[in-house]
Amino acid sequence: MAINRWAIVLAATIMAGDLVTKYFVEAVLTGIGRGIPVTSFFNLALGYNRGISFGLFASDSIYSPYVMSAIALLIAASLTVWLWRNDHLLQKFGLAAIVGGAIGNAIDRLEDGVVTDFLDFYLGTYHWPAFNLADSAIVCGVGALLIGSMRERPPTTPSTR
Repeated sequence: MAINRWAIVLAATIMAGDLVTKYFVEAVLTGIGRGIPVTSFFNLALGYNRGISFGLFASDSIYSPYVMSAIALLIAASLTVWLWRNDHLLQKFGLAAIVGGAIGNAIDRLEDGVVTDFLDFYLGTYHWPAFNLADSAIVCGVGALLIGSMRERPPTTPSTR
């Protein structure tokens, strides 16, 4: 039970951290018109995404943010049930990270119809699509789920002879 509480606190922390960083970056970068160079390969650059990853399913429909957020929240609820029933620590971590990121992006999308992105990595003139803390948590969560599922051992059954 304590592990479940820990996982829920992790998900809530990721969600809150995502929303706070988006608020801060929007407050700082709105009106600047350009990004802030941080290193030779990284900028803080304000961007908005109407779709999901890489702008897929972007739509100008007034219903799109509600539909996408509802789907994300249903998935997050399903993953929370899986998290609660799961006994594997690494998978719990992964599920908590995905849930926190999904809820953070859903709340952001419900506010103004878009998801705020601001982490801009690049090499020369090639820029990776901008992303945010929630996206990072989701990717790390999926990675933890994959590693956890590969490390999970199938239950042993007595041999029948």
